[in-house]
Amino acid sequence: MKSKQATIPVIFDHDGGIDDILSLLLTLTMEQVDLKGVCITPADCYADDALVSSLKLLTLAERTEVPVAVGELVGPNPFPPEWRAQPRICHTMPAMLRINESREAVSALPAHLWLKQYLQDTPDKVTMVLTGPATNLAWVLQHYPALAEKLQTVIWMGGAITVKGNVAMHDHNGSAEWNAYWDPKATQALITSRAPLLMVPLDATNALPVNKAFLQTLAHTDTALSDLAGQLWANTVTAIPAYEFTYFLWDILATSLLGLTEEAYSVSEDCLQVSVTTPNAGQTYRCSSGNPVRWVSQVNPQIVIDYVINQFTGDHKKLLSSQNVNEVL
Repeated sequence: MKSKQATIPVIFDHDGGIDDILSLLLTLTMEQVDLKGVCITPADCYADDALVSSLKLLTLAERTEVPVAVGELVGPNPFPPEWRAQPRICHTMPAMLRINESREAVSALPAHLWLKQYLQDTPDKVTMVLTGPATNLAWVLQHYPALAEKLQTVIWMGGAITVKGNVAMHDHNGSAEWNAYWDPKATQALITSRAPLLMVPLDATNALPVNKAFLQTLAHTDTALSDLAGQLWANTVTAIPAYEFTYFLWDILATSLLGLTEEAYSVSEDCLQVSVTTPNAGQTYRCSSGNPVRWVSQVNPQIVIDYVINQFTGDHKKLLSSQNVNEVL
């Protein structure tokens, strides 16, 4: 299946988890993407680790000119500290340690202010991919609502509309997804804004578990790039205890929408509302008085998996060539 060929200006906003780092790597394989900047939300990570991993991948892709802005805004419902510490492994793998990351484009501005400045200055519309909480963009849209006109599309991995959430906390009823729960007011601000939002909720990602069959298929491609991706994914096997829930292609699905054809997924539109208080803080639910939101309701798992594996094994000369990867593996 061919990717869309038109150049897409993209800002990638992530929160440093293993699937976020994999999603940045996936973005760098997309020849049709013109990466304009990377923002880091200090949610499912410690920001220093997310910064190092991001810079190493940009250096590997020879995209050291891409600005990276570290966020300082913090949601009220933190991820467990052991989850936040786990992604440190991303930049301590041998292949990553051999990359001397460039820091020439690290922004002096925090992520929300860098994003505001970029949107004010750019004459063109940009697509935003958010694989963590929406806090940085929500701040911009709340303080500068007219900047929504600079957004072509906002693809956000977040929410759970018709399925159970994945938050298991003592004061929560389990109805919310973690990105939405970390900062419920930011979730509400995004959904009620004028931004052209496309949500990628658990309803869609639940069809894409990271299981042994997927990892075996990736491993059998036997290339340097697929090995790098596979080693990162292997670290998720114990990242979340299986008795709670499985690791899924959460952020990978959202990122893949930049390249997937429409046959790979279905989009629904409903009026949605967000709860900002316990016991269901962050719950995204249908409500006749809510705001109309487009969301990915179904996916074709095989098409998505084939696309992802192809991206991690193909010839990506524009952004991340196999030669560059082999030099550090």
